[in-house]
Order: sequence, then structure tokens, then C-alpha cells
Amino acid sequence: MENEKYLNDITEIKNLMNKSSRFISLSGLSGILAGVYALIGAWFAYKTIYFDNSSLGAYKNLVISEEAIIRLLIIAGLVLIASIATGIILSISKARKTHEKVWNTASKRLIANFMIPLATGGFFILFLIEKEMLGLVAPLTLIFYGLACVNASKYTIGDVRYLGLTMIALGLLSTWFLGYGLLFWALGFGGCHILYGSLMYFKYERN
Repeated sequence: MENEKYLNDITEIKNLMNKSSRFISLSGLSGILAGVYALIGAWFAYKTIYFDNSSLGAYKNLVISEEAIIRLLIIAGLVLIASIATGIILSISKARKTHEKVWNTASKRLIANFMIPLATGGFFILFLIEKEMLGLVAPLTLIFYGLACVNASKYTIGDVRYLGLTMIALGLLSTWFLGYGLLFWALGFGGCHILYGSLMYFKYERN
């Protein structure tokens, strides 16, 4: 009995330490929905790129008009805003159910460590767009997002690390297939988010 009580105490202490150092209210369902948003955005991007009358050529020789680029940036922005809003709403809902605080030391560290690689990549990608080096945009968005996930994973659920590593691998692979950047983008931000979001949901949230 004493040994069992001792083990229970140790388990409780570990859980308390884990809660204080990690943001565990991250919602797997928000990852699934972010993947769905990304696939919808990829479809509209595909129509913009390959059915735009001002776009010429195919794959590596494709020439995209300035107007089409603006539309693509708007699509990407809407997907990003919808994903962030969904993540915030569902994480707050999950935190309330488990009586956890959303804005705490762990969540602040999570956001800071996530934003450093993401913001760096964002500025670099905008520079590439300004220089019309569009072929590297899709691979680099995957790589920098993956780095952001890996960097932030130590302050949240460990599965985020594997999501980040998968994103990095897809980004590096897509550098060999620059004409298929949109396909890799959809596979990464769409398929991987749905896959890992589902794993997180069934592992941590489903009763």
C-alpha cells in the first residue's frame, strides 16, 4: 500500500510539472480543421494558377501575373487567419473543460518559440516573392513552418515535434520537384495537419 501511494504521488508530481511547463490544451480538432482549410485554399490556388488567363506555361516554366500573386497571397492570408482563429477558440474551449489557464507561462513560451522561425521565414519568403523567385516559396513555407513546430514542441504536446519534422522533410523533398510546389503544400498543410490532428484528437481528447 505504501509503495502504491508513493508511486501515485510521483505520478501526480510529474503531471503537475508537465502542466506547468507545457501548454497541453492544444486542440487536435483545430489541426484537422486547419488541414481542411488548407486543402480548400490549395484548390482555389490551383484554379488561380492554372486557370488564370494571364498565367502562361506549365510547371517549372509557369509565369504568374502580379494580379494572380495578389490573389494567392489573399487566399494564404485567409487560410492562416481561419486556422489561427479556430485554434484559439478550440484551445480555449478545451482549457475550460480541463480547468486550465490558456494564457500562462507555458503558452507564452510556446508562442514565442513558434513565432521566431515563422516570422523569419515569412520575411524571407516575402523577399523571394518581391524578387519573383516563386519556385522556392512552397518548399520554404513548409520548411520554416516545420522548424517553428519543432522549436515550439518542447512547450506543448510532443506530437507537434513529429508534425514539424514531417513538414521539414516534405519541404526539402519538394525542392527537387519545384513545379509541384502546390501539391506538396497541400500534402503538408492539408494532409499532415489532418493526420496529426486526428492522432492528437483520438490520443488526448476523445473520451
